[in-house]
Amino acid sequence: MADVAQKLEQLEKAMGSSTAANDDALVSHLASDTVHYNPSDIATWVDNILWELNASPTPLAPPAPRRLADNYDPKPLPAPHAAAGRIVYGSDAQSVVAPSPRDRKRMKVCSSPPSSSSTTDAAKSDKALPVVVVDTQEAGIRLVHALMACAEAVQQESLKAADALVKQITVLNTSQGGAMRKVAGYFAEALTRRIYRPQPHRGVGCSSRDSAALDNILHQHFYESSPYLKFAHFTANQAILEAFAGCRRVHVVDFGMRQGLQWPALLQALALRPGGPPAFRLTGIGPPQPDHSGALQEVGWKLAQLAGTIRIDFRYRGLVAASLADLEPHMLLDPNTGDCSDGGEDEEPEAVAVNSVFELHGLLARPGALEKVLGTVRAVQPRIVTVVEQEANHNGGTFVERFTEALHYYSTMFDSLEGGALAADAACGGGRRDQALSEVYLGRQICNVVSCEGVERTERHEALAQWRARMGRAGFDPVAIGSNAFKQASMLLALFAGGDGYRVEEKEGCLTLGWHTRPLIATSAWRVAASAGGDPIAAAAAAAL
Repeated sequence: MADVAQKLEQLEKAMGSSTAANDDALVSHLASDTVHYNPSDIATWVDNILWELNASPTPLAPPAPRRLADNYDPKPLPAPHAAAGRIVYGSDAQSVVAPSPRDRKRMKVCSSPPSSSSTTDAAKSDKALPVVVVDTQEAGIRLVHALMACAEAVQQESLKAADALVKQITVLNTSQGGAMRKVAGYFAEALTRRIYRPQPHRGVGCSSRDSAALDNILHQHFYESSPYLKFAHFTANQAILEAFAGCRRVHVVDFGMRQGLQWPALLQALALRPGGPPAFRLTGIGPPQPDHSGALQEVGWKLAQLAGTIRIDFRYRGLVAASLADLEPHMLLDPNTGDCSDGGEDEEPEAVAVNSVFELHGLLARPGALEKVLGTVRAVQPRIVTVVEQEANHNGGTFVERFTEALHYYSTMFDSLEGGALAADAACGGGRRDQALSEVYLGRQICNVVSCEGVERTERHEALAQWRARMGRAGFDPVAIGSNAFKQASMLLALFAGGDGYRVEEKEGCLTLGWHTRPLIATSAWRVAASAGGDPIAAAAAAAL
């Protein structure tokens, strides 16, 4: 045993002598021969390692993070063996270097007692069962650093370095679990697509018109697994309901109809209104379907059935448009009267609301498209325009800045999905399938933000302050969302599984929903400014409040 202890001391000195510059190369070399069992002869094992330490060449160290050379090609780590929340590597190859406390924290030689079946052999040769343990928390930090270094390599067009780092990311990611492992996997996939596919491209997993049907399916699962879309629909409906107070004829234009999940709640609220419900007209806009199916008309038919059961005079029209920029004001007019806001001679003018949930940011990929759409909206003289958008900035700065913002944003989003799924499992044992498909839904966004450029990059999210500036320039004034909506949205979250982590905040008349301290989506409401030709009656009523 004294001989074993002496050899272990020599091994610890050899293993602990790595400098900070050689850390990654040391671990790569250490794990070059992954073992999923424990050696039975520790003395022989230590002898072999010490012999190879003196014989093995010093591996190349990775470059400094800010200076990525084209010839950087680190050896990737093999897949580790996970055990009880730790990553366990067995190895015969190490490097002889000076002791380092940091290395002792990251890697240590552990021994476990022999089993009863090997007692005789252990007694003969004083054997133990050594393993090498890598700290998963530190591996997570290294994973984030590798992701950022890869983004820098992509920005500098050092594709050889980026390729090597993607391989390293894939290996480091195996040490993680839960939300971190999933989100890092999607970012690694997006980086891989950017490295190996020429631009522009329509990669699988990136948003495109051809995948509209799949997007709708994933969108529905995202609706079920998290409160984000429910919050968006509820807050927008509340603003529309207040704008329609006292109106007998109302018209809603929905820029993203999809499955029509937002409108049953509004129909029911209007049916319960004192004095009876108004006549309700809905115009739903959606992209062409690959199979040329009448998906929009089917949604309208289902809503018409609901309206009939609650006795609302309901009319529906579906408009197929490849882009919202293709819309013209006359397309939104009442086909019976030829006007959007004026009814017959003895009829009350129609009150119009325009609703956009996660739709406007996609227009930013084409110069002038957003301005054209907002001009069309202004022309139909709506009483209110409701806008829900991601509270993030994925449309400015350098690629690294966009990548960093996206990494923070989607890490928080995945954390919230994980928290909600755990709470749902504890409550009713369900929700994992919705969560998995919701992660695919977000993963497709990550792919678009990271791997696409030009008109193909449609996920150009902007923060609330940027939308304020854009809407103001387009001739719209903000409408404060009332405290009633804030209170009811907070109550809605309290009923949602995992709602303890979600936070509703009021921000300059708008409402945001976030996870803990990070806002993730924002709802705002707008009206046409009087100076831009808005409804003078609505403007006067708003000024009087």
